[in-house]
Amino acid sequence: MKTKAGAILSSIRIDRSLDRKISVQLYMGLRDIILSGGLNGGERLPATRTLASELGVSRTTALDAVSRLISEGLLESRIGAGTFVSHTMTGRTPVKPKAAKIDAERAPRLSPSTMRARAMFAERRRLPHKSQAFVTALPALHAFPMAQWARLSARHLRSDRDAVMGYGNPYGLPRLRAAIATHLNASRGIQCDPEQVFVVGGAQQAFSLVGGMLLDRGEKVWFENPGAIGARNAFISCGAELVAVPVDDEGIVVADGLAKAPDFRLAFVTPSHQQPLSKVLSLSRRLALLDAADRADAFIVEDDYDGDFYFGDQPLPTLKSIDTNGRVIYVGTFSKTLFPSLRLGFLVAPASMVEAMSAIFSAALSGVPTWPQAIVADFIDEGHFATHIRTMRHHYRQRHELLHAHARQIEPHMLVQRASAGFHTVGYFTDPGRSEEDFVREANAAGLTLSGIGRYCLAPIDRKGVVIGYGAANEADIRQGMDVLARLFATAG
Repeated sequence: MKTKAGAILSSIRIDRSLDRKISVQLYMGLRDIILSGGLNGGERLPATRTLASELGVSRTTALDAVSRLISEGLLESRIGAGTFVSHTMTGRTPVKPKAAKIDAERAPRLSPSTMRARAMFAERRRLPHKSQAFVTALPALHAFPMAQWARLSARHLRSDRDAVMGYGNPYGLPRLRAAIATHLNASRGIQCDPEQVFVVGGAQQAFSLVGGMLLDRGEKVWFENPGAIGARNAFISCGAELVAVPVDDEGIVVADGLAKAPDFRLAFVTPSHQQPLSKVLSLSRRLALLDAADRADAFIVEDDYDGDFYFGDQPLPTLKSIDTNGRVIYVGTFSKTLFPSLRLGFLVAPASMVEAMSAIFSAALSGVPTWPQAIVADFIDEGHFATHIRTMRHHYRQRHELLHAHARQIEPHMLVQRASAGFHTVGYFTDPGRSEEDFVREANAAGLTLSGIGRYCLAPIDRKGVVIGYGAANEADIRQGMDVLARLFATAG
């Protein structure tokens, strides 16, 4: 059976009340679409019979309009193939209609909460997210087992269409929830039922959901200073009052949080690999934080964004695994363990919160796409995930050591800190008067991706420096990147 191919041109309007002939209206409509860039050079038009049927005109009318455009060189006919936009139109700058003048007085009225949040948002200038020195938050994409992923993808895309294309479970695919629960028990010491696991569109959505569920406007949230920008903005959007709690070599300073806001409602922490300072929250601080939350009837969001990639000595237990009073909401993401474009994350709710969270997911969320969840579930169940994690731990340890080996040349100017997990660390300037902003700008101009520590701060801190990513860079990138930093320091003096 011959299929109806070609662009859909339903935007063309035929007005039979006009004196202008219908064939002329169709001709002008097609011409305007081509000249405005709506159809590209080489793109196929539908057959005149199909075009006439879809627009409700006679085939003779469609033939007249198309023939005129062929004679003008905007279309070309190929025997046995059809009618196409002329290749002479390829690369032409489309004719753009004049933009309407924006009336500032007619700008949309935003809610007071949104206006307040916009004024408080941390800078979200998008950093280059490509594999180079010294980009952060990007895993080593070149090391991902794409062949295995493609095989699993093909399997699921050939499966039942209702499963692939229909609405999924708003809580997440049951097989994936069970696989996540099993993985967390084995690798992170977290004992939870699959019903406590909720699959979300990335960790950022999890933070927004938790904030919307638990926080009223003005309620206090302990937040690491410096801390994760995305989570900070999510809680600001919920109307929270963020309390900047400093971070030292043992992690978040619980005593400082109690002194500033003993009545806190929520605490946000990255205990396995502090974002961005790379510290690990000590066991004594973990216990103190759990005790503080219990006494304040508060909750803790544990963001374990790259805890699977711990390559130090014996890792400390997660907060969730030692929480005996149901205070910790654990958030994980596949953006770091697999790849970011999946947009898949998960949260593990305390047992006491499952019923309320299930109601919210059922009423307000449609869930994330089912087929990527099915692929991830198989990737975990067939053992590929565990193998990938082991491989990447070794990879990131090697990159970390390589970074430090080449960082010796900049030690008079910057002290690069050792990390024990993940794929970023920080470098502190030895000159306290050096400007983070100026140095980052110069490094970026030289082809490096750096970000100042101050970008992550709610309140100023004493030490200045930059965040350095090493996971996505190859050996040559790291070596050349350190050479560039050495030249920048030498030039600046």
